[in-house]
Amino acid sequence: MPTLRVDHSPAALPPEAWNRLLAASPRPTPFMRHEYLLALHESGSATADTGWQAMFLSLWDEDQLLAACPAWLKTHSYGEYVFDWAWADAYRRHGLAYYPKLLVAVPFTPVPGSRLLAADDEARALLAQALRALAKETETSSLHVLFGDEADQVALAEAGCMARAGVQFHWTAEGDADFADFLARLQRDKRKKIQQEQRRVREAGVVFEARHGRDIAADDWDYFYRCYQQTYREHHSTPYLSRDFFARMASDMPEHWLMFTAMRGAERVATSLIALDPERRAAFGRYWGATEHIPHLHFDACYYQPLAWCIANGYTRFEGGAQGEHKMARGLMPTPTASSHWLAHPAFADAVNEFLTREGDAIAGYVNALGEHTPFKIAQAGAHKAKDAADAASS
Repeated sequence: MPTLRVDHSPAALPPEAWNRLLAASPRPTPFMRHEYLLALHESGSATADTGWQAMFLSLWDEDQLLAACPAWLKTHSYGEYVFDWAWADAYRRHGLAYYPKLLVAVPFTPVPGSRLLAADDEARALLAQALRALAKETETSSLHVLFGDEADQVALAEAGCMARAGVQFHWTAEGDADFADFLARLQRDKRKKIQQEQRRVREAGVVFEARHGRDIAADDWDYFYRCYQQTYREHHSTPYLSRDFFARMASDMPEHWLMFTAMRGAERVATSLIALDPERRAAFGRYWGATEHIPHLHFDACYYQPLAWCIANGYTRFEGGAQGEHKMARGLMPTPTASSHWLAHPAFADAVNEFLTREGDAIAGYVNALGEHTPFKIAQAGAHKAKDAADAASS
């Protein structure tokens, strides 16, 4: 009979075995690599002190790792991007404690992908059931698994979890030879707007430099972190990630990072950081910041430069991050996401289930409506993609 284990640090789990399970999962991403999760913990970015108490759950057959997931006891809902603030407020108004809750997610990273790493469906099902048991054992209010893949969704539904639909905006390759080809497929008004925005950036004297992997120097990372902090200051907030986290990324996962630096002469004025999955030819927009306001620079640094790079380097997907239907005008199309939830309190579970049904219908309608506004010339292609996304969101 397999045995279960709970560890309070990813360091307690074997990196090679963890990454093997990830590589065999339906939708691996770099953010679920052992190195990434360990860097979050050891840099102090996601620890009990910041409201992320590690409760990594693993399933073993003697010394063989059968399944595992990154779980956390959370004392707040920051850094998740699947919003349950209203649920927490409802608990509070009824004199009940919503926190701590049990969360399975990648901290501060709204990227869909496999969450329940498992050797097979049977092990995944056991892991899902073990999560429910851990939620009860720790007397948490609820269990939440965010941005999981379809296999995760099935296992968690069988374990009694409710599904919640969401939507993001992703670009997928359509055989363009270069960025000009991509622009040529857009409707005239969308194409002209992008060209005008890029022209304004060039007229401001700004050009971009792209560096990948170990070509990103320490002073590039230092400037990036200065910009990263500035973005949070402008929103009257505090950065989630420490400078040490990015130092660990530079040393432990260099091949997974691409940095664009906006230069005006010899002066840096902005930067954007893109995560890469070289094996699956996928890129992920992550962070941006500027030390000077220049109109339209954000769109160029965060969308146009990464898309041009993806096309030039044979990447087939670019995920623009959480929310933002403005991305659609820039060629990123609606894509469904999903999460799973279980609430211990029966009455609240019933109320949330009713809410999720209504919300899911609304999101399906929203995606359908977006499909009526495809940015591409060939409306049928965009409409078909949006219909497929809407069908997936409502299923």
